[in-house]
Amino acid sequence: MDLSSARSEVKQILLRVRPAELQELLKWIRTSDELDDFLSDNKTKILQNISDDLRARLPLDAMLASETAAHGKMSQCSRPTVHVDGFLYDEDLVDSLCEEGTMSRSYCLNCGSTRTAPLDFISHSFSIPELRFLFENVLPDLSGRLLVDVGSRLGAVLYGGHVFSSASQLVGVELSEEFVKLQRDIIQRYTLTDRIQVIHSDVCQQNVLLQNADVLIMNNVFEFFMEPSQQVTAWRFIRENFRKKGSLLVTVPSLQESLNPLQQEVLPLGWVEELPVDYDGFVGGDTDTDALTQIHLYRVM
Repeated sequence: MDLSSARSEVKQILLRVRPAELQELLKWIRTSDELDDFLSDNKTKILQNISDDLRARLPLDAMLASETAAHGKMSQCSRPTVHVDGFLYDEDLVDSLCEEGTMSRSYCLNCGSTRTAPLDFISHSFSIPELRFLFENVLPDLSGRLLVDVGSRLGAVLYGGHVFSSASQLVGVELSEEFVKLQRDIIQRYTLTDRIQVIHSDVCQQNVLLQNADVLIMNNVFEFFMEPSQQVTAWRFIRENFRKKGSLLVTVPSLQESLNPLQQEVLPLGWVEELPVDYDGFVGGDTDTDALTQIHLYRVM
């Protein structure tokens, strides 16, 4: 049923309600928590529709041929590693693709042998349950706030922020023109232009945007896409410009894990403080708890 038909049916139902009880029904619709699960399911369905749409437009690994640095970094991992985008492929879909032979969870230790070992999967996007966890459990109410997603890629954080939060503005900064076009098309198609904007730019050219941001999201944004010296430059730029007291920084993985390989004092002590996250209080179906614990929250001092 489309939106117009649904509205018409709701009106017909309201017309059949006894006049003396109509106000009580309207009050129930506005204030009852009995509709919360339905509304949450509807939000999830919107994201699933976007995911289906994107999956049909992208190769299986959801990576572009132009992402040579990322392909190179993945090939250098200690174990064979493949990119399985969490926003596009949930566990059930991965299982289904493995059963039909389109995808595999393991690799052969000796070519032609039955000896196998599990592949390492990485994702450059949050899954839908992780997005819900991020906006409903990790972050506070974002009413009136500006959220910036560095390396917005497919736009998952932006779409999740639109349906799961009240952020007044959601801005993605993406270097790839192909991904920018893809995000803008989705934003137009699903009528998300009221609060979402995607900027085709290097984040290191967005000092004013970072200075005004209330929330900064960084999900695996540098490690696979930049050389160490470039990462140092980017982190220093963020430190110098994302300075508004009380602003929130979300990283995957933790800052310590991201910065340790650089072997440099990129961020001085006292720039941010880590805030506790309740990883056990989230009820999100078959959500991977290990994946949730990779999400870290910091506050600018």
